[in-house]
Amino acid sequence: MYMIRKKKTLIGRVEKLRFPTLGESVLHARIDTGAKTSSIWATYINETDDGLAVRFASLDYAINAHEAVFEHYDRVRVASSMGHQQLRYRVKLPVVIRRRRIMATFTLSDRSMQVYPVLIGRSTLNGKFVVDVSRGSPLLAEEESRSAELQKNIHEEHV
Repeated sequence: MYMIRKKKTLIGRVEKLRFPTLGESVLHARIDTGAKTSSIWATYINETDDGLAVRFASLDYAINAHEAVFEHYDRVRVASSMGHQQLRYRVKLPVVIRRRRIMATFTLSDRSMQVYPVLIGRSTLNGKFVVDVSRGSPLLAEEESRSAELQKNIHEEHV
């Protein structure tokens, strides 16, 4: 018996992606092999009789006030790299990365303090993608600006 394995797609530390069910906007995502789960920026989350109502909107990013209702969702506890735990909603969404369409699980979170509105973690990458950190399309100016802003805030807190 032979197993047919689909070839793994090579991606970089930052990739452009699309969420077909959230419009055709292209977003930048941070690829993080240190993170277990994937996350997407949601600005409004409300449980209704129809399901979980979510608004994906931002002035800075390409998802423009798109709303979706998820019949199937749950809540999970997510730990940050700093050890902080948070209870988040989790949904499944189709996503296209490097012309490869997959179904992936995302936690919904406030990523307004992050450079990238989407984070792709190991659970999405496993078996489908190989990461080469020298590749990708990073938003270098935004990363440098955000890093400088965070350093300034840290300095002000300790003065």
